[in-house]
Amino acid sequence: MGAGCGDPELLTLKAVRVLKTAEVVLYDALVSAEVLAMANPQAEKIPVGKKGHGVSCRQVDINEMMVKFALEGKIVVRLKGGDPLIFSRAAEEIEAAKEANIPVEIVSGITTAQAVAATLGFPLTHRESARRLQFVTGHDHKGGLPEGVDWQALADKNATTVVYMPKKTLAAMSKKLQEYGLPENTPALAVMDATMPTQKVVAGTITTLAQLVEDSKLEGAVLVIIGEVTKILL
Repeated sequence: MGAGCGDPELLTLKAVRVLKTAEVVLYDALVSAEVLAMANPQAEKIPVGKKGHGVSCRQVDINEMMVKFALEGKIVVRLKGGDPLIFSRAAEEIEAAKEANIPVEIVSGITTAQAVAATLGFPLTHRESARRLQFVTGHDHKGGLPEGVDWQALADKNATTVVYMPKKTLAAMSKKLQEYGLPENTPALAVMDATMPTQKVVAGTITTLAQLVEDSKLEGAVLVIIGEVTKILL
């Protein structure tokens, strides 16, 4: 289930209904307390969050807990930040449940990119300057730049590029995109704690953003959006 990116009002009606029937909730570190509070008060709530470059719950342990509780006949909600199908390891968890013959239902959530654009007041696409929207992870499983991506496509000046969790690799990614032809004055922004009262936004260009983020000392998960649609904040 997707918890959205923090604001409980962005939960879908289906998500609220299912949360209220849950008997076990395994929740990520990015799930807000306000969203978690909407779960069944009698449900067992277990944190299984992953934090980049820090101590995390192992994926294999999460899979085993999901299967264990489900085989006990309990309604298990695996609560993830944003949308469960975008950079959230849903594939491994769905596979583990199916291997144990446990039925799986997926409840969509609003992914952070959509919520950020709506909150800040700009579109993710534009018929003149952003005819393509692309999502990419900011790191691989080792914490470095993602491998196997099409850097030429990511450097398309006529696309809006959304980078999930790139804080540690942002400088290297910015340099790489410029090497593949993205103009150095391309607008870009970084957002932390999207939609929450603690939300912080840093706006600049693909050349300056990494240093601006470092100087701002943004903590927690960061989302970066690159493209002409973000120039409204400059």
